[in-house]
Amino acid sequence: MKLFIAGLLFIGISTVAMAQTTPVVDKREKNQKVRVAEGVKSGELTKRETRKLARQQRHIKKTEKAAKADGKVTAQERRQLKREQRRANANIYRKKHNKRDRN
Repeated sequence: MKLFIAGLLFIGISTVAMAQTTPVVDKREKNQKVRVAEGVKSGELTKRETRKLARQQRHIKKTEKAAKADGKVTAQERRQLKREQRRANANIYRKKHNKRDRN
């Protein structure tokens, strides 16, 4: 019985260890969220621009969740996430520095 419990415990721990994390993606996501919030606060982003950027961030989060679903984030999935985040980064910059603002 003790051996059975130890086996289950080992399987549980190894499953948790196998779950892939994406710290670079998470850090970049947090940074982008802060940049959008600053743009809203300063008035550099209109409501429409903010909605579009938020939709793009939700899409990235959905892609990340799908990549993690099988427990392994492949190199191709990482490239896809990085590509989407680069586009989001460029969109944030473009929208914050265009002629439109809320003031």
